[in-house]
Amino acid sequence: MTDSRAARIAQRRDEVLANLAEFDQQLADLRALRERLHDDDEHDPDGVSLSSEWSRLEGLRQAEVAALAAIDEAAERLARGEDATCSVCGRPIAPERLEARPQATTCIDCAR
Repeated sequence: MTDSRAARIAQRRDEVLANLAEFDQQLADLRALRERLHDDDEHDPDGVSLSSEWSRLEGLRQAEVAALAAIDEAAERLARGEDATCSVCGRPIAPERLEARPQATTCIDCAR
């Protein structure tokens, strides 16, 4: 079970890193576009402003940074043998919950 948990955590970490790379690329593209444009896009009635898009992408990026930290913490808990115990009540976390959310720190009852 530990090997499959470790594999799922590694898989989820790879997914988060891929998302981070995508958001970083989109932000770099947006930065390049912003440098080329010298007009005021904030009042463009035809679309989303660059500032709004920047804010959206940065929010998504920050969510992935937090997800990466949670995944890394899950890997550390697994290495210590503490990954399947609820941090609130101390009861076991269901394997199905850990399969769906490898970074889960609480059982489903405490998560509600």
